[in-house]
Amino acid sequence: VDKHYEAIVDGWPDADSGEIDLPLAADWPNRPRQQVDPAAGKASLTHWRVLDRGHGPDGQPRARLALTPVTGRSHQLRVHLQAIGHPILGDTLYARPAAATAAPRLLLHAVALTLPHPLDDTPLRLHAACPF
Repeated sequence: VDKHYEAIVDGWPDADSGEIDLPLAADWPNRPRQQVDPAAGKASLTHWRVLDRGHGPDGQPRARLALTPVTGRSHQLRVHLQAIGHPILGDTLYARPAAATAAPRLLLHAVALTLPHPLDDTPLRLHAACPF
């Protein structure tokens, strides 16, 4: 399975692209939250690239990112971006209050998925333009 996402995040990453390699584990007392856990977490890797930098209606810096999770952990993209200081706008579970309320919904969208067709295992490629 190959997955590609777009998200709008709070702030501007310093670089134009990079990777986030932080192990993730369940935050059991606060389920369904996940957390970075160097001791007990499972390996988790996300590649990211800046598509655009701009400002929100409130004048705050915002960036549109292309995201490719190499691993597929629960909430991986959300936790990884929050961990590097650029939470996804509208993320009421992980973002700080200003970023959580900066959008009416989570600004994360699967733009392309490739998965095996259920009948013959040929690659099935699905595309959906980002609505925001």
